[in-house]
Amino acid sequence: MRHICIYCGSSSGNNPAFHDAAESVGNLCAQRGIGIVYGGGSVGLMGMVADAALAGGGEVIGVIPKNLVTLEKEHRGLTQLFEVETMHERKKLMMDHADGFLALPGGYGTLEELFEAMAWLQLGYHQKPVALLNVDGYYDALITLMESMEQSGLLKPQHHKMLLVDTDLKKLVARMESFVAPNAEK
Repeated sequence: MRHICIYCGSSSGNNPAFHDAAESVGNLCAQRGIGIVYGGGSVGLMGMVADAALAGGGEVIGVIPKNLVTLEKEHRGLTQLFEVETMHERKKLMMDHADGFLALPGGYGTLEELFEAMAWLQLGYHQKPVALLNVDGYYDALITLMESMEQSGLLKPQHHKMLLVDTDLKKLVARMESFVAPNAEK
């Protein structure tokens, strides 16, 4: 795995465990020579991931829409920064540069990106691992919802299993590296 796309909050949140996780992701990727692709901002959890990776000598590629440059305060110290016109361009470029996707705590944008990556995996548009780092129980309710979706017959068991979930970052990245996508079902 050469690059992991990180989805996470442009806000920092109020739980120090989120900050620790963001820094741990950046540190681990830098140590293992895995580049990061992310939203290009210098604020929030995403800025913490980028800063930690850069401090460790890692490669960090940012992709930011021009209209978010001020809001997300584009990170000017990145290995490479792409400014694009739309969110669709941002997400496509991030997907194209990544060998896998990892979601940390975040809000609507993080969930939207996570589920788009999952839907595309389910439909066979890519064969890359999609993972969720459940920091301090942040995603417990979402995990329960997905279990309910499966029990209700609206999410097939094989599609539910496609999402890699763990509380341990090192184990999760190892699972991402050994991921073999099942056959897509449309």
